[in-house]
Amino acid sequence: MNATQASLKSDMFSSPDWEKIRADFPILKLKIDGKPLVYLDNAASSQMPQAVIDRLVRYQTTQHANINRAVHYLSEVATMEFHHARCKLQRFINAREDREVIFTSGTTDSINLVMHGYGRKYIKAGDEIILTTMEHHSNIVPWQMLANEKGAKIRVVPITDTGELEIEEFEKLFNERTKFVGLIHVSNALGTINPIKRMIEFAHRHGVPVLIDGAQAAPHLAIDVQALDCDFYAFSAHKLCGPTGVGILYGKAALLESMQPFKGGGDMIASVTFEETLYNTIPHKFEAGTPPIAAAIGFGAAIDYLTAIGIDHIASYESSLLDYATECLNEIPGVRIIGTAPHKTAVISFIIDGIHPHDIGTILNQDGIAVRTGHHCAQPVMQRFNVPATSRASFAFYNKKSEIDALATGIRTVQKVFL
Repeated sequence: MNATQASLKSDMFSSPDWEKIRADFPILKLKIDGKPLVYLDNAASSQMPQAVIDRLVRYQTTQHANINRAVHYLSEVATMEFHHARCKLQRFINAREDREVIFTSGTTDSINLVMHGYGRKYIKAGDEIILTTMEHHSNIVPWQMLANEKGAKIRVVPITDTGELEIEEFEKLFNERTKFVGLIHVSNALGTINPIKRMIEFAHRHGVPVLIDGAQAAPHLAIDVQALDCDFYAFSAHKLCGPTGVGILYGKAALLESMQPFKGGGDMIASVTFEETLYNTIPHKFEAGTPPIAAAIGFGAAIDYLTAIGIDHIASYESSLLDYATECLNEIPGVRIIGTAPHKTAVISFIIDGIHPHDIGTILNQDGIAVRTGHHCAQPVMQRFNVPATSRASFAFYNKKSEIDALATGIRTVQKVFL
C-alpha cells in the first residue's frame, strides 16, 4: 500500500475525510465562466483522482511497451503490470480465478462479446431472451440484432410507477423456450437497485444463464460475483474513477471456455495455419490484438484508490447525498423526480413542468453546474413514464451538500427564466 492509499485507508469504525478526498481530484478546482464547477454527471463518467493520473504517467514514462512474447525489460514489466491489473479486478469482484476477467473496451463491448460469443452459438430460432424495460440501449440493441438474425424473441419485464421491476411478471415470462436473461443491476436513468440475486436464482432454477450490466452498480456497491452466482458481469473503468476505453467482462470459466471468440487476431490464438487456427486459452481467447495496456493499468490504480476508501463507506456517504438531494428537489414546486424506488444509488432524474430538459441543462451550465439531459440511452424508460427526456443529477463520493444546494438554486433560476 502506497502513501496515498495509506492516508485514505479507513476501517469499519471511522469515516473517511471527504473534503480531503475531494482535493485528490484536480478537475474539481476548475471554473466555468468564472464559477466553480459543480460536477453532477457521474453516472455518465466519473472524474479521475491524481493517484490514477500519476499512475498513467508513470506507466507511459517508465514502463510502456507491448505485452507478451518479447523478452526485453520494458515488455516484461508491462506484461507483469497488465497481469497485476487483472488480478486487482478479480479481487474487486471476488471472481474465483483471474482468467475469468476479460479486458474489453467497456461495458458495451463486454455485452457484445457475450452476444457474439455465447448468443450466436447457442441461441436458436424460436428461443426467447428476457430483458427489462429499464435496460440501457447497450443491453437491448445487441440482443435485438441476435434475435433478428436467429429468429428468436425478446420478452420484456415491465416496471412500476416508482421505477421498480415487476418481479412477479419477470417470473411469469419463463418457459421452455427461455434461453438467456440480461439484467441491469442499477438503472442509469432511475438509480433503481434491482434485486438481481433473487432474479439470478430464479433463472438458474430454469437452467437459464444471466448477464448483468453492472456499469452503474460497480462504482457504488460491493460486487461479489460468486455470491451473486451470475454467469456474466460487465462494467467500465471510466465510471470508477479510471480511464475511458477499458472495462471488463467477468464470465464463469466453463462458459467462457465453451464460447466462440468475438474477434480474431494476434494473441487470441495458440497456432495459425491456412488450414486451421487453434484458439488460445481464456482470457486471451477474447483479447485479440494489442489490449488497452495503459488504460487497464490505470483501471487497476483506480480500483486501489476506491478500495482504500472502502466501497461501503462510499455507498453510505452517497446515500446521504441522495437523501439530501431528494429532499431539496421535492421542496421545489413544479419539479418531479422520475424514479422513486426505495432502493437507489445516487441518481436523480427530474423534470420541471413546462421546461425542456435541454433548456434546463443549458441554464444550469451557465452557473457551472454539469448535469446530463436527454433519454440517457434508455428510451424505453422514457416511454414508460411518458416523458421525452429528463435532466439527471448523479453524485459521487467527492460531491458535497453545498453542490446540491447550488443545483436547487440553479433549478429555481431556470424556472425564473422560462416561467
